[in-house]
Amino acid sequence: QVQLVESGGGLVQAGGSLRLSCAASGRIFSINTMGWYRQAPGKQRELVATITNGDSTRYADSVKGRFTVHRDNAKNTVYLQMNSLKPEDTAVYYCNARIVLSSSGYDYDYWGQGTQVTVSS
Repeated sequence: QVQLVESGGGLVQAGGSLRLSCAASGRIFSINTMGWYRQAPGKQRELVATITNGDSTRYADSVKGRFTVHRDNAKNTVYLQMNSLKPEDTAVYYCNARIVLSSSGYDYDYWGQGTQVTVSS
């Protein structure tokens, strides 16, 4: 079975920084797009940032210039560096990965368990 395990959430003051990590493990053939989503209380889950296996990135407008996503393919890990954090960044952050399990090339959608990020004002 494939698992995504996140780490790095916590409580930080506004203007501070956090780095989230998400490591994929299990019977993995390859990984296509990896990324981060977040869900604040009473709101829908939204895209934060994604990165393809070719290192093309995409960011939500609200985090551009403050957050950076990158990946280490040798470790099957994706990171989210979050700087200049704001109270409105408070949410549960979820890791996502499109994982290929065999040479068929078909990829499957996997999610981490979520990690809480709280930014105090």
